[in-house]
Amino acid sequence: MKKIITYGTFDLFHYGHLEILRRAKSLGDYLIVGISTDEFNEKEKNKNTVHSFAHRAAIVAANKYVDKVIPESRWNQKRDDVLSNDIDVFVMGNDWRGHFDEELNGVCKVVYLPRTDGVSSTDIKALIKAEVDRV
Repeated sequence: MKKIITYGTFDLFHYGHLEILRRAKSLGDYLIVGISTDEFNEKEKNKNTVHSFAHRAAIVAANKYVDKVIPESRWNQKRDDVLSNDIDVFVMGNDWRGHFDEELNGVCKVVYLPRTDGVSSTDIKALIKAEVDRV
């Protein structure tokens, strides 16, 4: 069985999220998704989410492409997760290109997938804020 892992915040789940999960799963048989915890987002990523970790994890876990969800609570856990879950392919969006190559060299294959054009949680939040500010 070929195992894949990817990570993200997955706030305001949208078509781009669906596509990265679909494309990641197409690379193997079993997809694990690491979801950033609320504390990790706040303290390390300086990111506020609309939905709690529990809600984001439930939404992602319900997706047909996802076999398992794990919490991501620190930047440097990826290598440990890859080793402990016997991962064959590590997948991230191409905006992270090069960030994980050295850390995962010789441990698993690293694949950077293109982001889905025209959609991102950051853009959606900005549109909502602009609309609220307009009113």
